[in-house]
Amino acid sequence: MKFLGFVRPDGSTGIRNHTLIMANGRGAATLAAMVAKLVSGTQLFIQPNENGRDGDDRKTIARTMIGLAKNANVGAVLIVGNKPDAGYPEFSYDNFVGEIAKCGKPMDTVFMKDCGGFQEALGLAVRKARGLVQKASETLRTEVGFGQLNMAVKCGYSDATSGMSGNPVVGHLFDALVDDGGRCMFAETTEVIGAEHIVAKRFPDEAERIKFLQAVERVEEEARSTGEDIRTINPIPANIQAGLTTLEEKSLGAIAKSGTRPIQGCVKYSEVPEGRGLYYMDSWMSSTALFLGFAAAGSVLNIFQVGGGWFPDDAMMPTVNTGLITPTLYMTGNPRTWDKAWREMDFNSGTVITEKEPIADAGERLVKEVLAFASGRLTKGETLDIRDNVEVYLRGPGL
Repeated sequence: MKFLGFVRPDGSTGIRNHTLIMANGRGAATLAAMVAKLVSGTQLFIQPNENGRDGDDRKTIARTMIGLAKNANVGAVLIVGNKPDAGYPEFSYDNFVGEIAKCGKPMDTVFMKDCGGFQEALGLAVRKARGLVQKASETLRTEVGFGQLNMAVKCGYSDATSGMSGNPVVGHLFDALVDDGGRCMFAETTEVIGAEHIVAKRFPDEAERIKFLQAVERVEEEARSTGEDIRTINPIPANIQAGLTTLEEKSLGAIAKSGTRPIQGCVKYSEVPEGRGLYYMDSWMSSTALFLGFAAAGSVLNIFQVGGGWFPDDAMMPTVNTGLITPTLYMTGNPRTWDKAWREMDFNSGTVITEKEPIADAGERLVKEVLAFASGRLTKGETLDIRDNVEVYLRGPGL
């Protein structure tokens, strides 16, 4: 199986060809935003304020931004700022711009200090961004193997169909991609609780298994420190309304999206895995943060597998892209969700329920759809100019 992708200088393969605009510090966010607004073909990331964050959170912010720039869906990068070294060491020129430059793709910088002020910097940045967009457009799609893909999945609005049809179909896709040499990621530490013993058995490496179990225990302890049991917060009200009764029940359905293959490692939020195969990312469940973390970790196509409930008054799932540079494939295993929201959904595995389609057959249909999206077909979400808020998963207090 093959698709048409953009092969980058470092050997990675993208499915989109964006020019990314970022500031190396929060103080230059307005400059970055204005450049992105004026120049077609660009994507913008506005970082959270690095000031007052502890060292771990600053590393997470920097790791996320560097990962976004290195993602294979990015064909060129423009970094703007007040000055080359933007305060904290994590955002120094060498640690930030220098690290991004290692991937070999076209990139440039504009700093207000060197231009004499904001207006001069804006004009120069617009000119450079236009040149980078044009340079990126010279990269042509070439035929590559299915195993060149890096993908990730999140499930949400879970109901009984999530565990019956939606997530198992994604699991089939992940098994197929891993077997072909690809890389797959799943996450949501709050939503493996109660099933962590099953997931843990799939780690061949003892150290990675311990890291995973420690992440689960940390989340439970953080919940207890607030005086609450996480099981009174999750399942969320929408899950309960849809028929799920316990966090353990929700988790057993959720882990089906990871397939059946060995889990090679447990990585931090926005951390790029070292190898191929299946990986677990220790992260929060929020779609505003998780898809961004997946993109920073190298995913070029994210899947949002939704349930949606069985009630006729449920709201239709909005189609947004919080992966910024990485498109989101929306799919559901709930026939009623598909009937209500087919204009916004990209794939229906509810046929497993309505037509008794074997999970493997639905999974093969999904593989074919993924290859089409990887070769350039737009997801339905990509046809809408919607900018949803995104956030970096930060764990430390503001200091």
